[in-house]
Amino acid sequence: MYWRNKLKENITTVSELKKYIHLTPMEEKAIKKAIEMHPMSITKYYLSLINKEDKKDPIRRLVVPSKEELNPLGTYDTSGEKENTKSVGLQHKYSQTALMLSTNRCAAYCRFCFRKRLVGLSDSEVLKRFDEAINYIEKHNEINNVLISGGDPLTLPTKVLKQFLDGLADIDHLDFIRIGSRVPVVFPDRISQDKNLLKLFSKHSFKRKRLYIVTHFNHPRELTSKSIQAIDALLGSKVIVNNQTVLLKGVNDNPDVLAELMNKLVSVGVNPYYVFQCRPVKRVKHEFELSIAEGCKIVEEAKKKMNGHSKRFKYMMSHKRGKIEILGLSKGYIYFKQHQARNPELLGTIFRRKADNHSGWLDSSMKLY
Repeated sequence: MYWRNKLKENITTVSELKKYIHLTPMEEKAIKKAIEMHPMSITKYYLSLINKEDKKDPIRRLVVPSKEELNPLGTYDTSGEKENTKSVGLQHKYSQTALMLSTNRCAAYCRFCFRKRLVGLSDSEVLKRFDEAINYIEKHNEINNVLISGGDPLTLPTKVLKQFLDGLADIDHLDFIRIGSRVPVVFPDRISQDKNLLKLFSKHSFKRKRLYIVTHFNHPRELTSKSIQAIDALLGSKVIVNNQTVLLKGVNDNPDVLAELMNKLVSVGVNPYYVFQCRPVKRVKHEFELSIAEGCKIVEEAKKKMNGHSKRFKYMMSHKRGKIEILGLSKGYIYFKQHQARNPELLGTIFRRKADNHSGWLDSSMKLY
């Protein structure tokens, strides 16, 4: 298939990358070391968005490794995915939601990935027994939605996606299905040029279970004519499109940039859903994480430049104890709300901690007040 052949042209080595952007000998050495631990893969389409004259270009930062990635600060499982795994590839952290890890592959490998431990590497956490996962979901009536994640599910053949959707659509107590994907951003031709995929989505979203695609735009320059064409194709197939953004140092940590992104998303029919605090993932934390206090200031300043629809998102932290909404700063404190919780008794609780300019996460050393 055309799109699968195009992915085979991805840039995966330093020698290939040098043909497109200038690298110093020191950069070459650092990138080689980085991709020995976490592979590099960049679509030629996404590579074309990079400003080759700018070493600090935000698009470049998102997919091209740097020496900062050699810093081992952080941990690989910041949200407690291991302890919420019910069988290989199936997680159940929140009562109403099951999560399926469908693949460990992506169309492009983002350097800030929170599943850096497995993407492009081991498939040991990927779903192996689909029937077993379906049986678990069928037996748990409290589950009303399933998130198909990865890696990127849209790198799977359409016939495999059909198996996922067909199997889930027959479960009466499911209300909707979500697919998390950065394909509309890094490889939009996969969507706009695959009529079978769009027919599959249309059939399911209209006649069976409502289908949501959760995209992952992080910078306004990612909204190109091609990505908008892919979004239009999804919307035309009766799919609802939401977006999750990660607040990233050197990418969108500017109120003007963040506001422009959210306003553009709304203008093309994508609903801003979450803005995530960058997780303290190993080889990510040092390069991309901002302090929570700084994040609050950026988000609130950006909201002043957004319309009502653009600022519907919640500023969130995906923590071991659940999804925690970061409400904002007031009189030297940061206020939080338990938006989702592994322990349902915590749902809706509000707490605070003293603000500082260093802490990018809530951990056991941080006192709650």
